[in-house]
Amino acid sequence: MADYNPLGRTRAEREELCCGGKDSSSNATHSSTDWIEFELNVRDTMQELGDLLIKKHRDYGAKNISNSPYGATQGLVVRMWDKIARIVNLTKQGNTTAENEPLEDSFKDIANYGIIGLLVLRGKWDSGN
Repeated sequence: MADYNPLGRTRAEREELCCGGKDSSSNATHSSTDWIEFELNVRDTMQELGDLLIKKHRDYGAKNISNSPYGATQGLVVRMWDKIARIVNLTKQGNTTAENEPLEDSFKDIANYGIIGLLVLRGKWDSGN
């Protein structure tokens, strides 16, 4: 994920964007480089998740969430629970390399369900009408 760079920017360009070119170290236990690296990794991962959510939204559309029985929020709870149960099952067995869907995909899906949940709560998701 750290290598995910859809805009093709150099590391220096990405550091300038994320950190404003200034020392972002506010914690004496971490170097400025640690914080820059952390921030780059977070931003890269968020970009990756956003791109994935947009691609999946094009395939599924909004109605698969909006028209869930008992409403969008409950539908998201069910989907998130399915992913959590899957993660629990795989990690309890010590199987972090699932045969059909990598464990990483479940974490990505949970993160994106959280984003969808925020959009639903903020009234920025198709209501299904």
